[in-house]
Amino acid sequence: MGTEGRDGRRETGDGSAPLRGADSTAAPDSTSSLSYSNAELMACVAARELRDGEVVFVGIGLPNLACNLARATHAPRLTLIYESGAIGAQPERLPVSVGDPSLVTGSLMICGMADVFQLFLQNGRIEVGFLGGAQVDRWGNINTTVIGDYASPKVRLPGSGGAAEIAIHARRTLIIARLNPRAFPAQVDFITSPGHRARGGTRRELGMPGAGPTRVITDKAILAANASTGELELAALYPGVSVDDVRRGVGWELAVREALDEVVGPSEHELRLLRETLDPQRLFLG
Repeated sequence: MGTEGRDGRRETGDGSAPLRGADSTAAPDSTSSLSYSNAELMACVAARELRDGEVVFVGIGLPNLACNLARATHAPRLTLIYESGAIGAQPERLPVSVGDPSLVTGSLMICGMADVFQLFLQNGRIEVGFLGGAQVDRWGNINTTVIGDYASPKVRLPGSGGAAEIAIHARRTLIIARLNPRAFPAQVDFITSPGHRARGGTRRELGMPGAGPTRVITDKAILAANASTGELELAALYPGVSVDDVRRGVGWELAVREALDEVVGPSEHELRLLRETLDPQRLFLG
């Protein structure tokens, strides 16, 4: 179906359009002859997960690119909320941090961090939260605290920030992470942000109001939570990727849905927006 070049760009030149399932969202003008990087594909796939009018708690990097790509295409009424207190931000240039001054201009409201978490997040007003992490396990638990034993770690990571609150309170969360066995173990070394099952208890049993991670957007496929168990399973494949490719990237026996979708690659319009308008300096696209 396709190949990946040495520069990380995917080539899909067989002339056939990838299949779409009922849950997949694809740009209507997608073609199979465009060259694009993994980061560009992930940004486009993440953007398509957002619905017009939603309130999204967003950080910097690919989640920020995805949100602004969605605003420029199918979801112009997205409300973006940043941890620093920018509500309804409409940055004219790509912000490089959550405290970037570009988030202030044109915002609906600027408030303190306590108001963001208490009035918006804990009050149930955040519909989508974007998260990432060093490790994501089979239940969607995220580790951004330590690699190895907590008391004597191999690597000490930055910690939670606001991620734990987002994981608990957002109505649903989307995770963006590159697929490899070290990043996707069967069990994370430390649960920083809870997924669907933590230390034997489910989200409902532990009193968490949000739905947890519904989709995990990787550089090879989309993983989704099983509606009954909460365990992540393969839901959709990217062009040129096989089931075995994805299974080699996780540390558990990955279940595969019977109705497996195939994601359509980025459209020419999406790529032009990413490359020429949203991240022309390739700060986050690489």
